[in-house]
Amino acid sequence: MSHALSTHSRTHLLALLGIAAFFFASGIGHFMFPDLFLAIVPDYIPMPALMVAISGLGELLGAIGILMRRTRRIAGFGLLLLTLAVFPANIYMAQNPEQFSQFAPWLLYARLPLQLVILVWIGFAMRRARSGYGDFY
Repeated sequence: MSHALSTHSRTHLLALLGIAAFFFASGIGHFMFPDLFLAIVPDYIPMPALMVAISGLGELLGAIGILMRRTRRIAGFGLLLLTLAVFPANIYMAQNPEQFSQFAPWLLYARLPLQLVILVWIGFAMRRARSGYGDFY
């Protein structure tokens, strides 16, 4: 096992890479499929297009930042806050299943507790290495 891998468990490495891939893909999605993300912004949120762009950019920056030791904790806290900030969109989807007929209504409700799983996943991934063998991982 290399020195870099010996600073973390394989589980941590998979969590770290997984959460980065998850948020990177989602962040890209905000810009490739903006209409989908605009549709889930609750009516009371001002400037929905700007909010979609900001949250997409935040996901991209968080995904990149969590991979680097120096920025892992701040990026992780940013992803935690972002996940909490977008939770109203998940509630909005569950409360308005007729607007999201491409998804089964049960799936819209199942997403709600999955947010807690994502928060725990971020928390686990944002742990810093115990020794420094470079900036990446």
